[in-house]
Amino acid sequence: VRLTDFPHPQPALRSVRKRLVKYRRADGVELNAYLYLPPDYDAERDGRLPCLMWAYPREFKSADTAGQIGSSPYSFVRGSWSRPLFWILRGYAVFDDPKMPVVGEGDEEPNDSFIEQLRLSAQAAVDCVVKELGVADPDRICVGGHSYGAFMTAHLLAHTDLFRAGICRSGAYNRSLTPFGFQSEDRTYWEATDTYTKMSPFLYAKQLAEKGAPLLLIHGEEDPNPGTLKMQSERFFQALKGHGATARLVLLPRERHGYAARESILHALYEQDQWLQVHNAPRAAERGAAAEAAAVAASAPEAAA
Repeated sequence: VRLTDFPHPQPALRSVRKRLVKYRRADGVELNAYLYLPPDYDAERDGRLPCLMWAYPREFKSADTAGQIGSSPYSFVRGSWSRPLFWILRGYAVFDDPKMPVVGEGDEEPNDSFIEQLRLSAQAAVDCVVKELGVADPDRICVGGHSYGAFMTAHLLAHTDLFRAGICRSGAYNRSLTPFGFQSEDRTYWEATDTYTKMSPFLYAKQLAEKGAPLLLIHGEEDPNPGTLKMQSERFFQALKGHGATARLVLLPRERHGYAARESILHALYEQDQWLQVHNAPRAAERGAAAEAAAVAASAPEAAA
């Protein structure tokens, strides 16, 4: 007997397929994420899909708690301006909130191995959607995030070759500009200078440019968050362009750390969508092969009734 009958809050997403996925990174830490697939996706017919990963790293003092599941797989599929679910309807596989834990047990500080652990988590996520699930095209995986997720995205483009392009919203990229701590880091810049320096994507602008992954930066012009002032994105963009990187900076007038105006939200969605359409499109060889296959199919004689 059915006890409840709640209407779907966003009927357009009713048929989207949602799946809780559990996997493990190379050092044994348990991870999880939600995989969303287009409603009419058929693996045999459609093959592998472009994929967008959207994540936010967190610090832990225990590996046992790093892979905890914080939401229900039975909740409605619903989008918001801050989430990546719009691109499911663009034909993307969306790997939402893949866990990116940074663990420091005992006397170890999590951030002293931030980049190394970030690489492990990202590699595990990519291996999951490419090798284990078989849904993602390994050449068309993009990554993005907001705030600390943007900070993470910049690091992943600078320190791995896993992603085709990136989207950073309202992030921080120079840790010397947050000298008295950030997130769960309670040491000051003067107490942990090496860690602050190593954790500054700004200092890897040349490396990121050489790797060639395009990066979109979006920021509210009036962001009051002391850790993510507009200057963070402006200076990082200048560093990237100075080294020849493919990058774009979009400043949203009168917006704060989160975006509120209808015009700003729609424009931010437009910018992200265009970035993916341009920089995560099928490569020329793939387009040529697809066109050739279509031409062959069109010229083939129809089967006799």
